Amino acid sequence: MQSPTVRVAVTQLEPEWIDLQSCIDKVCKYIAEAAQNGAKLVTFPECFVPGYPAWIWSRPVDPELTTRYIRNSLRRDSPEMRRIQASAAENMINVALGFSENDNNSLYIAQALLSSSGEMLFCRRKMKPTHMERTIFGESSGDSLLNVHDVGDGVGRVGCLNCWEHIQPLLKFHTFSQHEELHVSAWPPLMLYTGGSELWSMSREGCRSLSQTYAVESQTFVLHTTAVISQKGIDTMQCGPGLFGRPGGGSSAIFAPDGRQLSVDIPETEEGVIYLNLDLDMLLIAKSFADATGHYSRPDLLSLAVSTKSKKIVTEVDTS
Repeated sequence: MQSPTVRVAVTQLEPEWIDLQSCIDKVCKYIAEAAQNGAKLVTFPECFVPGYPAWIWSRPVDPELTTRYIRNSLRRDSPEMRRIQASAAENMINVALGFSENDNNSLYIAQALLSSSGEMLFCRRKMKPTHMERTIFGESSGDSLLNVHDVGDGVGRVGCLNCWEHIQPLLKFHTFSQHEELHVSAWPPLMLYTGGSELWSMSREGCRSLSQTYAVESQTFVLHTTAVISQKGIDTMQCGPGLFGRPGGGSSAIFAPDGRQLSVDIPETEEGVIYLNLDLDMLLIAKSFADATGHYSRPDLLSLAVSTKSKKIVTEVDTS
């Protein structure tokens, strides 16, 4: 009997920096292209709409750019989001979208998983923005822990995490426990390590290793999805020398459930889409050796307590 397969599309694209409508146009363009190429799932990088706010790493306080960024961030319930949902439905493809979520002008690093009928299966927020990201982004609540869903269409259970959420063991373990099969690992542009004083763990090499390790730990296919930044993006955000001070950052890849890289790299300065047919039997082979939340676990010795409730800042108390 032939092994079941699913075709996926992992993007390596440059956002239309801090331009909401142009970003939506680009998302819909690549949704259609991925569907035309037979993909059942297409993935986009962290904060693809309206682009990752790279200036924060060289200039954390910039009221003018921050105001513009808020105005161009995507609201969960908006005509722009409904347009993306309609594009998913029209093209009959599942979509994992990374975006800056505007919730009453507070911002959150968000990921939405849309079904091939356009339904929003979940919309989650990054649990803890990393370092300088905290200058403009807020934290999530417990409902963002519910980050895995069966999308159907023969694709299976798809989960999502952003960037350095992949260094948090408890968060990863909880994601594993929801029995994901395809994992969307969403990142901003990732720069090559220069050998200088910067953290290797924040480089292209370091962050790729986190996605590859996640594949080994979870026995899932990992769709490592990154953005590109050009000189136009650097100029738009007036990035100084340092983390986002030169063009590049593309590092998209697909890792098998045993950690091997299945895809061929696109040059870091170029846009493109990685298409691949995934042999789903590879999931079973890897799981037969180790299942961190199944037969390879010891719940009698180690377990995890979580709260998946959404916390509210105002709660009515019945005083009657």
